[in-house]
Amino acid sequence: MPDNLNVTNWGNYPVIEAQFAEPPELRLAKDFIAQAHPVIPRGMGRCYGDSALQKHILSTQKLNAFLQFDEDSGILSCQAGVTFDDILSIFVPRGWFLPVTPGTKFVTVGGALASDVHGKNHHAEGTFSNHVISFKIITPDGNELTCSRNENQTLFNLTCGGMGLTGLIIEATFRLKRIETAYIRQEKIKAQNLDEIISLFEESASYTYSMAWIDCLTKGKRLGRSIMMRGENATLAELNNLQRKNPLIPHKKARLNIPFYFPSFALNSFSVKAFNTLYYHKQFQKSVTNLVHYDTFYYPLDAIHHWNRIYGKNGFTQYQFVIPKTHGREGLTELISFIGKHNMGSFLTVLKLFGAQPENFLRFPMEGYTLAMDFKIQPKLWKFLDEMDAMVHLFGGRVYLTKDVRMNKSFLMQTYPQAHEFEKHYSALNPDNKFSSLQSQRILNTNSTN
Repeated sequence: MPDNLNVTNWGNYPVIEAQFAEPPELRLAKDFIAQAHPVIPRGMGRCYGDSALQKHILSTQKLNAFLQFDEDSGILSCQAGVTFDDILSIFVPRGWFLPVTPGTKFVTVGGALASDVHGKNHHAEGTFSNHVISFKIITPDGNELTCSRNENQTLFNLTCGGMGLTGLIIEATFRLKRIETAYIRQEKIKAQNLDEIISLFEESASYTYSMAWIDCLTKGKRLGRSIMMRGENATLAELNNLQRKNPLIPHKKARLNIPFYFPSFALNSFSVKAFNTLYYHKQFQKSVTNLVHYDTFYYPLDAIHHWNRIYGKNGFTQYQFVIPKTHGREGLTELISFIGKHNMGSFLTVLKLFGAQPENFLRFPMEGYTLAMDFKIQPKLWKFLDEMDAMVHLFGGRVYLTKDVRMNKSFLMQTYPQAHEFEKHYSALNPDNKFSSLQSQRILNTNSTN
């Protein structure tokens, strides 16, 4: 039976009261969908805004069975509630890894598909959806359909990055990546400013994985000082004798925990500047190369349970934009300067370079630079982000829906070239807005008619 609960996502903003169902069987999920209106699917709630919030929420976390795996090809079929954490725990010891992963392993397969998640290897291997062969979905009219690039192709493309609005994803089939070890050969390189880090990204095109931590509060010649992290999956021959004894060891469970919300005053421009200075200078050498476990390389924050509480009870949001590569240097200079001018820097500011990707409805990446940063909720934030929106639009960019909590319809339609097409198909598929979210009510005006 569903419960009436106060529900929020990872940003702890907003908090709403909702009828929350977590059915252990597919038939019960179908029953809930038939009765609930409006409804939105939800995985682990790791999106930062309100894209998985609605009056009725259907959690997929108990629909988490592994269905089939081909040891020769690495093709895995599983229910949508299976988490990346589950997959890594089971398949890393067998020599397989996720083809694409975001910065947390606490996401479901269904959520990864609906958000079309990307990682440190987008320039080389695209988004998670690029590796999905097919999926099954329950559409708003209650039909169960199989979608692939050859079958129900339009629905396949609408669902990849469609933020759960096309129906309930119930299972997916995708290809894992063969690995020899659980380690990454990592190189960390300090860059004195934005020009240097952009040059490093251009020089790192042949690396499978690359990203940079960037300081958005520095100015002048130090504007955009950074630390690049680039890497490759380590081979068995690269491990030391101790590592070779268990080369495919999976990650351990996190032991650290933030037991309470930090007071709001603890996170301010002074503490952020102090952290950024210490983080940048803790690496004494210009370049350091070492072998690190995948958990350290991909998921450093997963080592701390409830790290989102650092931002206080009012919560936070993550703002992630991408601008075309052709405007990268100029656009990043203007945007980072604007952030520094307003002292709105973040502990966790990540810069990545996306590869080329065809436009496809609401899928976020384009060939260019993407910057993601966390901001605590405070009165001055909204005007600041509105001004950031205007600058992102000026440079031909857009904002990631999975991180969004306040975008309006006008901005979506101006920055996503196929948003109008998505809206047209969505209206035909979902005429009474049965599947909708608080986010879709803002950006697509999908207020329920019931």
